[in-house]
Amino acid sequence: MNFKCICTNSIPCSLFSMQFNSSRCTVETSRPTSEFSGLISEGSSTLPVLSYSNSYPTPNKCTAVKNTLHCKRCRHNKLPDTHTEHPSCSGRMCLSSSSMGCSPTCEHPSCSGRMCLSGSSTGCSPTCDSPLHSYAGTKLKLLHETDVFLCKVFHSRNVVHKFLGSKFLRKWENHHLFFTDSEIISRTPSGFMEHPILYSQIEEIYCLPNWTSSRKMCIRLVIPGSSVIVQVNNLYIRDQWLHSLYWKRTMLRHQMLLSHTERYDVLLKELKSLVDLVLSTPLQGEDIIQIPLDIISNIVTKKQSWITCSSRESLITIIAPLLERISASAEICDFLCWHCKESPHSYVIVEVLSPIIQRILKHTVDFGKHPKSRLLVQSYIEAINQKNDGINAVKDFVRSVHGPVSSCPHPRLMHNLVSTSLAALYSLFEEKKWSQGENLNKTPFDTTAWESRHLCFITIFQTIVSFEDWRPSLAQLLQPIPFPQDALTYAQFTKNFKVVIENICKDPRCEVHLALLGIRDDKDGWFQLYCPGSIACDDEGDLWSLMLKQFLECCCRRKRFLQSLSKNLGPFVLRALREDETCQQILCAMMEFQIIENKDVQFQITSTLQSTSTGRKHYAVLCRKQIHLQELQQKGGPRKLVLPPKSTDNDLSQLLSCGSFGNLECLSLAFTNITCTSAEQLIKLPSLRYLNLWSTQFGDSGVMLISEHLHNLEVLNLCETQVTDKGLTALFTLKNLRKLNLNSTSLSSQTLEWLKKKLPTLEECDVRYTDAW
Repeated sequence: MNFKCICTNSIPCSLFSMQFNSSRCTVETSRPTSEFSGLISEGSSTLPVLSYSNSYPTPNKCTAVKNTLHCKRCRHNKLPDTHTEHPSCSGRMCLSSSSMGCSPTCEHPSCSGRMCLSGSSTGCSPTCDSPLHSYAGTKLKLLHETDVFLCKVFHSRNVVHKFLGSKFLRKWENHHLFFTDSEIISRTPSGFMEHPILYSQIEEIYCLPNWTSSRKMCIRLVIPGSSVIVQVNNLYIRDQWLHSLYWKRTMLRHQMLLSHTERYDVLLKELKSLVDLVLSTPLQGEDIIQIPLDIISNIVTKKQSWITCSSRESLITIIAPLLERISASAEICDFLCWHCKESPHSYVIVEVLSPIIQRILKHTVDFGKHPKSRLLVQSYIEAINQKNDGINAVKDFVRSVHGPVSSCPHPRLMHNLVSTSLAALYSLFEEKKWSQGENLNKTPFDTTAWESRHLCFITIFQTIVSFEDWRPSLAQLLQPIPFPQDALTYAQFTKNFKVVIENICKDPRCEVHLALLGIRDDKDGWFQLYCPGSIACDDEGDLWSLMLKQFLECCCRRKRFLQSLSKNLGPFVLRALREDETCQQILCAMMEFQIIENKDVQFQITSTLQSTSTGRKHYAVLCRKQIHLQELQQKGGPRKLVLPPKSTDNDLSQLLSCGSFGNLECLSLAFTNITCTSAEQLIKLPSLRYLNLWSTQFGDSGVMLISEHLHNLEVLNLCETQVTDKGLTALFTLKNLRKLNLNSTSLSSQTLEWLKKKLPTLEECDVRYTDAW
């Protein structure tokens, strides 16, 4: 709709016109005049901002009768007419709040048909029904109650009212006002506020700068028969009043209109206006979000209005910008889920709903408090899975939410994806179970659709595990095996999920691949689930053997881990007979650490190793180690040994490879380049009582290994090493430890207190330059 600004003398109002024009300026429009009631503007105290007029001729000589509106003109006797027509304002009035009167029409590029309101004294006041999409001023708080001075000016032209309404005889009253959903009321209903002011009665609102004798700014509320003048102290309060009143009045109008209208086009138009207002208003507060959400929620519950796909698409397109910024209500989530199920090939699912789903995944902290949001994400994923290239579409969606960077900046995103997929898989298997056993109505079960949905959510896990930054958190979430028993016994599930377990297994980080073990000693993990003979093993133990290999190459070559494996030797013997070198190494390690005490079992392991060519090689290496160990532990040799600085693991291994060290009690490796690799050499010295590892590269895995074997240690120096709480907690097995130096390590106060309780013989513990100091 276009407006045109003209004058009665046919002289256009121009910013560059220097001729004074005292006539009124009119704005012609084909809209009914009733639509212009309640606009916000600025002007003097003697004339209304917008008044109706049908007496002025139109400049284009049109035969059609048009409504003409007067705009408030600058009435300062030093200024010419300044109201101009600007193409970007679409005829909306954009007036300055300066005390000098009206400024030219706002030239803001985004002011096309919207309210432009600046926070400065030279900015624009709100003058139209639809707001600006961006507000450059200060954010405002929605008014709920306030203390103000106000007075009432009657519109009667008699002499008494004019005299009493003059600037110096005007009476001001102090009131504590409350802004309800439909009216303005006073705590003490008396005087000028004896009767509440209904928002529907407010015809106009505008500013009156320097209107009082103290030159304070005022706001005028024009109601039938009179005007209420409210004093404001500064620009912030002025803008707060204007925007709050505009918000309250507009929300009331939207609530009444949207609850009673049955016309589809009017409903969409009003919703568009409502969403634009919420996105553009500078007001902040819970009501700014909750009230529009309640209005939209009531609308979407009327499903008879949204039976067709096109109607739902139009509605979703309108409310989508709002849902991209705030969380959807349960009713809106139900409506969107309904659309995803009824019209999975709708264009809005990919083009419009994607940002909404991404916001839910990025910002939702607890799906337990928002279960409908999780159902919406689940329905969205199922909808994109029904496209022609569904699995690739699901993969592309997960990649898009992660982003192109190596590390996803949203910490909750992956957890919400996993939570949604787990809940979906639970519901799928419950649905299958119900269809097979408890379906009393014998509803036909679509196996093909069920398999497609089942594969869709497993694909999400397969895509998540491909990102290196998500893998540690995913491994921790999957460690307790959070799947129903029906899924673990379903061959297709365990077969497809092997991709996820294999990626976790190949990750070199200990915190990732160790999550495949049970979360507790008495709790089975993925390692036991894919063991040969288990319900999930369909590859004769290939994946299980891959896990074993990763554990041995990392930090699991420990006596405690081997003892847990010795409880079930059958799979190891079977795989060793099939020339699985990993299982052959496991059997040799059990023999080396003397874990197998039964002579018959030892003979069976020896026979198994000697039955294959690879097994004979590993058994030969074991025999050489045993011979060397016997020579090393023979009585004799030095009682004290100090390695030179900068010595390496190879130097220590070469030193201990010749001669006997059965009497060695004190070993100093301070300021050397010894790492955790040398731990396997140190555990061969059972008489060791003093071990100095000051300023070496020793870490957690080495400390855990020596804690299992060197039980005679009395003094241990770990000053300036790389040990952390993870390795230090293993020291509780050293019951003879008297002195412990943890200076300049990553020791925490909690671990220190725990060690004091577990080591009763500990006399000295140096914790300087640690968090426990």
